[in-house]
Amino acid sequence: MSDSGRDDRPDYKVYRARRGPLGRGGSSAGLDALRKRVRGEDPPDPRTDHKQRRTPGKVTPGRVAKWIAVAVFAWIVLSLVVFFASAQLQKGVSDSTDQALTGGGSLITGGNVLVLGSDSRAGESLDKTQAGPGRADSILVLHASLGSVRKLSIPRDSYAQIPGHGAQKINAAYGLGGAGLMVNTVESFLGNGLKINHVVEVDFQDFPELIDSLGGVTVDNKSRICSPEFDNFYRGFNLSKGKHKLDGRKALGFARVRKNPCAPNENDLARAVRQQEVVSGIRGKLLSPASFIRLPLISWQAPRTIQTDMAGPGLMGLFSDLITGNSDTSTVLKPSCLGCGPGSSLLVADGEKRSAVQALLKGN
Repeated sequence: MSDSGRDDRPDYKVYRARRGPLGRGGSSAGLDALRKRVRGEDPPDPRTDHKQRRTPGKVTPGRVAKWIAVAVFAWIVLSLVVFFASAQLQKGVSDSTDQALTGGGSLITGGNVLVLGSDSRAGESLDKTQAGPGRADSILVLHASLGSVRKLSIPRDSYAQIPGHGAQKINAAYGLGGAGLMVNTVESFLGNGLKINHVVEVDFQDFPELIDSLGGVTVDNKSRICSPEFDNFYRGFNLSKGKHKLDGRKALGFARVRKNPCAPNENDLARAVRQQEVVSGIRGKLLSPASFIRLPLISWQAPRTIQTDMAGPGLMGLFSDLITGNSDTSTVLKPSCLGCGPGSSLLVADGEKRSAVQALLKGN
């Protein structure tokens, strides 16, 4: 290239960036400071600026709270997956039971659930002194809606008309026609427009495992119990008055005690109260922080204890209502005469049934 060509080059100056403290070229921080000076802003104070910058990987309270929230969420999701998987493995109710139920009940707007406790699913009754087919050992009607659960216990010796079988103790309906006949009998017995939307059959064979998965339950025993031998594995049951923490086997025995010589005036009503005490104990344990650690185990055991027409979402809704709702509102149907009916059955007046159904459905 000629000298004349070099004379045509533009006239410009070359500036070098100021070397940083580590010997490198100017940083973006220096450029930012220069821009701020041009705009008339105060330059950053090197004594405090480093405190405003976050150090990657530094443990802060905010990060710890975030990690805890993620772990809690993952634990709950795992428990839900386990619950639905366990519920999916359980078989539903019989066709006759499904046909006996009244559709339309919602556990959000309000639905009635018949809860039956029996050992007949085991193929052989626990009670060796009982003749004939297995009977319902406990009969409980729940009215569940979002944020509210009310309970009505029906004494198993109540005298009732069993469709197609005449009048006898109401618990005989389960042995004669299963849960389906029990649904029809309870609706007819209580009357006053009560309809059963769902049914839950509690298997007493698996019930202790559910209680043990909770770590036991606490009950308030109203009077001392000194029961003689009953069922095929209780060689007597003794429990002092007051609050007790019971494991699965003892909780089942507490709910099934038939005779109590230490309180000879007890009847089937006291038995129903003890059963509701166990239900309240389960709810109380589910609400305790300790149960959160056991949540996946509880989620697996709960569906295994029951047989129901409700699928996973409906069953989860029922358990949610029992946990969050006011399930302390409980009623035991009061007979007008104890042991006055045929076969020493209990007679319940129509007025008592009417007021009990009204309290169950409307809460007054």
